Amino acid sequence: MTNRWTILTMLFLVRSCMGFQFQSVPAVSPLYLKSFGVGIADLGLLIGLYHAPGIVLALPGGALGRRFGDKAIVAFGLGLMFVGSVMLGFLSGWPMQIAGRVIAGTGAVLLNVFMSKMVTDWFAGKEIATAMGIFVNSWPFGIAVGLLAFPLAASYANLVAVQILVASAVAAALVALVTFYREPADLPPRTTAETGRPQGSSAAAVVVAGLLWGFYNAALGVVFGFGPLMLTERGWSLAAASSATSIVLWLVVVSVPIGGLVADRSGRHIALLVGSCVAFAVALLAVARTDATLVSFAALGLLGGLAAGPIMSLPSRVLKPETRAYGMGLFFAMFYVMQATGPWLAGRASANSGKAAVAFDVGAIFLVITIVLVGVFLRLARSALVPVRIAVARA
Repeated sequence: MTNRWTILTMLFLVRSCMGFQFQSVPAVSPLYLKSFGVGIADLGLLIGLYHAPGIVLALPGGALGRRFGDKAIVAFGLGLMFVGSVMLGFLSGWPMQIAGRVIAGTGAVLLNVFMSKMVTDWFAGKEIATAMGIFVNSWPFGIAVGLLAFPLAASYANLVAVQILVASAVAAALVALVTFYREPADLPPRTTAETGRPQGSSAAAVVVAGLLWGFYNAALGVVFGFGPLMLTERGWSLAAASSATSIVLWLVVVSVPIGGLVADRSGRHIALLVGSCVAFAVALLAVARTDATLVSFAALGLLGGLAAGPIMSLPSRVLKPETRAYGMGLFFAMFYVMQATGPWLAGRASANSGKAAVAFDVGAIFLVITIVLVGVFLRLARSALVPVRIAVARA
């Protein structure tokens, strides 16, 4: 495999297991409430725990990558995801569900950090926003597949069947990665030196970009985390609610690469990013207040994904090749703070109001914060690297 687009296709399929595994809880959330006797806030906690390990592991993970290599760390992460699914499927009791979710999430953290670096290594200075737009699509793609597959598996069998599906997909991804992935020929040799750390304005810009990505994804996560529950509260069946929610994810699969492509072709990354977030926030507020479910969910999918590629291209603009491993770890450490706390905050707000639809209002607030952080990033980026100043000026 020497073609970067072939590599990207393989990485897309491997990373889609993350979204697939993540959705194995929210896609069948009413069954979790019934089977384990927990409340909606507890469910929000279990959903968020998938991302919680990233708060402490994403940053030191960069050092591990410099020592052992990206491919080895990602393979280890897939192994942890497999173990986590087995625990969720075959060990009873709520504490074991929490433990399995954390172990699976630990593996997903390693995938997220190092596979993003892999794509950056292959596409930096080329079609980076387009590539990142396609790559991050693996997350909603996996979730959308899960929204369709998991309710059917649970209805015909049980929750164990859901985790068997996940474990099988993760095992196949591990075989594909070990067999086919290789590093680009022009990649600088790994280093464990302190010079591998971004400094000054570059480091600060990466921190802000990570928070920005975290708030944006927390808003998107509200849709597929609480969408099925909101619709079942309105009288929909679980299968119908999950299928309707999957409309958002399937359309995001279309809108994310379009956003990256338009950003690369026009050079107006920031304008597209901000415009998409504004439209996405308005759509979230509308969804919670309308009965035109399918139309409003379609709007969420078409508008919500446009910003993903431009956001994910931000770290590549302030990180040099030798600082990417540590820098992407820093980026995802900030991202995971919001990924872990976002579902819990949305769940608490919904529990206090007694309505799952309130979570969509919380998502709109997250997007307002995202827009504010864009301005902070631009200010820091202007003093970081010359290529960033050019990109900002074009935007």
